[in-house]
Amino acid sequence: MTAIAITRDERKVGINRREFLYYVMGASIALFSAELTGLLIWFLIPRFREGEFGGRFFSELSILPEINQPPINNDDGRFWLVNLDIEQPNQFLAAADESDVDIKGVAAVYKVCTHLGCIYDWNEASSRFECPCHGSKYRLDGRRIESPAPRTLDRFQVIALDANGNELAKSEETADGQWSPLVLPAGTARIAVDTGAKKEGSVLPLICEIEQTC
Repeated sequence: MTAIAITRDERKVGINRREFLYYVMGASIALFSAELTGLLIWFLIPRFREGEFGGRFFSELSILPEINQPPINNDDGRFWLVNLDIEQPNQFLAAADESDVDIKGVAAVYKVCTHLGCIYDWNEASSRFECPCHGSKYRLDGRRIESPAPRTLDRFQVIALDANGNELAKSEETADGQWSPLVLPAGTARIAVDTGAKKEGSVLPLICEIEQTC
């Protein structure tokens, strides 16, 4: 009979104990890493309750300001509610170069100046928003009147809800990346302002330069 030489490699079948332990250890480390990553993501993703900054704030229609009248302040949500219509004559929303822009509806304007983050206020005497830190001034809708603010005031998304809390409409993004004012549809019972959905204001010419009043 012819002897058949069997090499060591040919005798080896499957994996040995050491290799098996290595595989088990590697799988355990991978599983632990995946679980740890999931926990970190869960921990780091912000979770906000209703009525807490970063979440939604609800307002009844009865508290909305009249069209083109002084804004309503919401301290907890850090925004001003404004009700706009550029086509109606008024002292708060003087037209600049927006004949082709539809500025009409409800908007939620962030209460932080776009210059260095100071909290500005509404000045009844001058009928505009004014920052006490460096003198930036804004129109009722948040557009810059005077610098050093680099852009229009930021806005939050506004959502129209019916009596059952169903969404009827919401602010849409404009061509320049801002939230448009929302014209409230029929059946709106209240609005929600989503302070987790903020968009930066547009960079538009200063109104005081357009009117040559700076």
